[in-house]
Amino acid sequence: MPPKSKAATKPKATESAPATTTTTTTNPTTTTSTSQPASQPSEPATVLERSQHRYEKTRPFEAARRQHGLSKLSKEDQKGWICDQLLHLTDRLPAASRSRLLGPKASKEIWWTINGTNSIVRGLKYKHKPEPHTTWGTDRDGHDVGSYSIERFDERTKKRIALTALQVSSRVFRENVEREKRGYVDARSGQEVIVTEREIDEEKVRRSKMAALKKELYGEITGKLASSVEWEDVVPIPHEEPEGALAAIAYPAEYAEAMSYLRAVMSKKEYSPRCLRLTEHIIAMNAAHYTVWLYRAANIFALGLCIPEEIEWLNEVALANLKNYQIWHHRHLLVEHYYPTIASDPTALAQFAKQERDFLIAILSEDTKNYHVWSYRSWLVGKLGMWEDEEELKSIETLIDEDVRNNSAWSHRFFLVFSNPKYATPGKGATERDEKVTQELVDREVKYAQEKTYLAPQNQSPWNYMRGVLVKGGQQLASVQGFVEEFVVKLGEGEEEEEVRSTHALDLFAEIYAEKGENEKADLCLRRLAEKWDRIRGGYWEWRRKCLTKSAKVVQEETEKVEAVAVA
Repeated sequence: MPPKSKAATKPKATESAPATTTTTTTNPTTTTSTSQPASQPSEPATVLERSQHRYEKTRPFEAARRQHGLSKLSKEDQKGWICDQLLHLTDRLPAASRSRLLGPKASKEIWWTINGTNSIVRGLKYKHKPEPHTTWGTDRDGHDVGSYSIERFDERTKKRIALTALQVSSRVFRENVEREKRGYVDARSGQEVIVTEREIDEEKVRRSKMAALKKELYGEITGKLASSVEWEDVVPIPHEEPEGALAAIAYPAEYAEAMSYLRAVMSKKEYSPRCLRLTEHIIAMNAAHYTVWLYRAANIFALGLCIPEEIEWLNEVALANLKNYQIWHHRHLLVEHYYPTIASDPTALAQFAKQERDFLIAILSEDTKNYHVWSYRSWLVGKLGMWEDEEELKSIETLIDEDVRNNSAWSHRFFLVFSNPKYATPGKGATERDEKVTQELVDREVKYAQEKTYLAPQNQSPWNYMRGVLVKGGQQLASVQGFVEEFVVKLGEGEEEEEVRSTHALDLFAEIYAEKGENEKADLCLRRLAEKWDRIRGGYWEWRRKCLTKSAKVVQEETEKVEAVAVA
């Protein structure tokens, strides 16, 4: 502040005023100074121009120094420049420091000089002249804010003020939420602080406005959860890639935010409806996230939610993600948890089994060979005891009728029939003979396989099924030789006479002859497969022929040993 003394006198006519432009001509003996009126500057059009204009107004001697250099200024102008620098330097210091740096006399002289030049000293206090991209920074698009027009900048300022006001109100709301949790009693009203539904609704609107302003002003995208009042008390845990990661994953902003909140609630072992909604939100973005499915199951069990309702929701997710394994594991966990509640009620058990089968039929209509579905279906049969369920067997027959080549359906039928505890001995393998398998069952399944073979003789599924049934029942393959002969006619009797309707029949013929010890006929079957009927697998059939010869030699050697022992 200037000292309260007599008003400063105007500078003398011989003194140079900063309002003029001074040109100095110097020679070794004399120095002359002439002054010319300065041209009037135009009105600033941008924020940067206005800042520069204000800077120059508050530092008149600095403008002359930059234009001509300090050494070419008159002594009065040099003195004015020094006083101007000292004034701006000391103005940034605390009052005590200013009094120590400048005594009363020096301070009075500085103000006398400054007042004498009519300088404006209460302008913007920039250390350096405002420059593009440094003084006002950049906006969300990388444009220099200093290049804004005055009107545009004023609009931006209003929005920033509005954002600040919203942030202050939001902070007050958050403080009240914390006070409510602590049971804080307001000193003036004497009542506990309670956040009303109206205040919550107002905060939701407020946060929506804040998110819009942040995006418009700074390009910041406020996530759905960060702007939600429901997640106010959760501090998210963001994912941090290791330094120098070779393949850092660029997660979408929405997904990264959701996962950061998931880590936070999982670390606290929180199980709540909002956590359940969070898992649904993440699953909608990434249905293959195994950890999210496990956490969702934990929430359902901890909250004691209705399992059938969860399964109904899961059906929609499964139909939208046919090849997803995690969905079926989640379903497995749900059924395991739900089963004890219906195990003693045959009606409820049958109803649940029907609901599950109906859904499995629906999803298999989308993908009849979905491995995850068939794997779950096999487990479900065992879990719910559906071995004698006629509807289950009929639904499999329907799938085979629709596509006789559906090997998945054939495999499930074999499991359904021969893993039935009524016909299965515990510990017996799928390809082992089982004494519990009845002749009636074998005849039924062999007949079924033969009927389907006529539909597509070159389809491998019913041939393999029939072979497996005979092994389970402990019957010789030769028991179906008559059926096989219908597909192989005049083998080895000439190219024109020979007829093979199914290479799988010829393969089974080779096994039948080998079983009966007729290796020459078995070798003929395998040779004709390699030479004509299945040339693409010629190498495989030749290998089978070598195995046949080796097997015959082993049998002969063992027979000779037995005979030698008998003679001895």
